[in-house]
Amino acid sequence: MAMEMRLPKARKPLSESLGRDSKKHLVVPGDTITTDTGFMRGHGTYMGEEKLIASVAGSVERVNKLICVKALKTRYNGEVGDIVVGRITEVQQKRWKVETNSRLDSVLLLSSMNLPGGELRRRSAEDELAMRGFLQEGDLISAEVQAVFSDGAVSLHTRSLKYGKLGQGVLVQVSPSLVKRQKTHFHDLPCGASVILGNNGFIWIYPTPEHKDEDAGGFVANLEPVALSDREVISRLRNCIVLLVTQRMMLYDTSILYCYEASLAHQIKDILKPEIMEEIMLETRQRLLEQEG
Repeated sequence: MAMEMRLPKARKPLSESLGRDSKKHLVVPGDTITTDTGFMRGHGTYMGEEKLIASVAGSVERVNKLICVKALKTRYNGEVGDIVVGRITEVQQKRWKVETNSRLDSVLLLSSMNLPGGELRRRSAEDELAMRGFLQEGDLISAEVQAVFSDGAVSLHTRSLKYGKLGQGVLVQVSPSLVKRQKTHFHDLPCGASVILGNNGFIWIYPTPEHKDEDAGGFVANLEPVALSDREVISRLRNCIVLLVTQRMMLYDTSILYCYEASLAHQIKDILKPEIMEEIMLETRQRLLEQEG
C-alpha cells in the first residue's frame, strides 16, 4: 500500500499586501467598538458604561450610524429572498420540514410549491396523500426564502422552475458568512459544471445539464450515470471550495473560477496539500486584486 509521509514545516506569514481582509476591524466578545454615543446599536453589540461593546467574534460593519458585528462563524439567519439549499428531514401534514443550517428547521408548505406539470389549482386531499411522492426524507432541494417568522424559523417556496429537487452532485457545507450575496446564486461555470451557492452555507455542485426539463415542475431528478470527465471537474471544484473556505476567502463565481483555473497545474488529490494550497491561493488572490483594480 502506497503511503505518503510529510515532515512538519514552519508556516510562512502571508503577505498582508495581498489581502484586503487584513484591513477589517475584527473584534472578540468584550472588545470596545466605540465610545461615541452617537451610533446606533446593531446585531452583535450591546451598551455598557456608555460604550458600545461586541458580544460576538467577527468583523465590525458600519451603515451610516448603525454599527453591527458580523460573526465569522454562525448559524444561518434567514432573510426574505435568500436562495437556500436544504435537505428534507420530515414529511408532515401539508408541509415538509427542511434542514437549512439555521437554528430551527425551515418549513416548505404544500401550497408554496409548483405541482408536477405546472398546474395552477388548489391543493386537494389527493395532493396531500401524494406528498411523499413529490419529496421524501433525505431529498435535497433548492428553494427561496418566502418569509421569516418571529422565532427565526424560515418559510420556503419553490414556485419557480429553477427551484426544486436536486439530482446528482456534491454537497459542500461551509459557514454562511463566507457566501457572498449576489443578484444570482445559480452559476453555470465554463469548466462544464454548475454551482448553487446557498446563502445558508450549503453549496451544491453538479454537472451542467444539456437541456432543462421544464415539464417536470422541479420534481424529476436526473439519475443517469455521470461521465468520468464531469466527475473530475466536480471533484476539483469541491477541493477548490474547501481551499477557499480554509483560507477564509469569500465564495462567489469569480473566486471559485479563478481558484479552479489556478489548480489545473496540479492533480486533484494534491490540491489540499499545504504548500500547494498556498501557491493556488496566492495566485487566486492576486488575480482577484487585479480584477478589482
